[in-house]
Amino acid sequence: MTTSADTIEMRPAPVLKPQRKFSWAWLGLVPFFLFAILFIFLPSISLFVGSFQNKAGEFTFQNILDLARPPIPQAYWLSIRISAVTAIGGGLLGMLVAYAVTIGGMPRFMRSGTMTFSGVASNFAGVPLAFAFISTLGRTGFITVLLKNFAGWNIYDSGFNLYSFAGLSLTYLYFQFPLMILIMAPSLDGLKREWREAADNLGATPQQYWRLVGLPILMPSLLGGMILLFGNAFGAYATAYALTGGSLNLVTIQIGAQIRGDVLNNPGLGYAMALGMVVVMAISITLYTWLQRRSERWLR
Repeated sequence: MTTSADTIEMRPAPVLKPQRKFSWAWLGLVPFFLFAILFIFLPSISLFVGSFQNKAGEFTFQNILDLARPPIPQAYWLSIRISAVTAIGGGLLGMLVAYAVTIGGMPRFMRSGTMTFSGVASNFAGVPLAFAFISTLGRTGFITVLLKNFAGWNIYDSGFNLYSFAGLSLTYLYFQFPLMILIMAPSLDGLKREWREAADNLGATPQQYWRLVGLPILMPSLLGGMILLFGNAFGAYATAYALTGGSLNLVTIQIGAQIRGDVLNNPGLGYAMALGMVVVMAISITLYTWLQRRSERWLR
């Protein structure tokens, strides 16, 4: 015989799910989302819509087709060239300086001073930077006059011109290589001492260590930093316009001429050119993110 106790099914006790309470910490993100909506998403939507409108506000593909008409391709090519030159030059110089102040044996106070300068110089751009270089290396600048009076050397007679491609590249390097220092210093600090000791124990020379261990690990960070510098220079406007007065056919200056100009006033074309810049910047950011993920695997 079975008792009533044997027929009772053992059921698990119900699990009580904790009720989620509203967190006031989300209020701290409200300014961020508000800033992103007002200054990123809404302008991007307006840019995209304006690229397919004519002056009458009608839908058209003509603005996109006009991107292939001179001098717009030349403007893109010049901006890409100056961005690439300053990205490579600033990247290599910043890498060397970052190496010197991190694991290169420089005094500790040199690192703190260099990092402080890099944080300030990487944000020093626009009209103040252009004025600083004009006052220093312009035709009547301090260094120009000093070299002429005491060394008898006129740099402008030797072919230098601050208001040219080379001069603008030199100006861009002022804020490019400090940014690279800030990017590469943490990566160099992330190189583990055990890797160097293991290489020494196996009989590797310093050159072999950097060629086979150090540089392969740092390469994603180095390339990613150069891509970031490329995008930083590609979108610069105020420095180039204040320094050259629009004499260089950069894409940012062409956009300003189309949107605010009296003769080349075609806002739709300006929006289309800006949309092309967004595409280039999106590609740069995607490559930078991919390279950063590869470098993080080793530098955690």
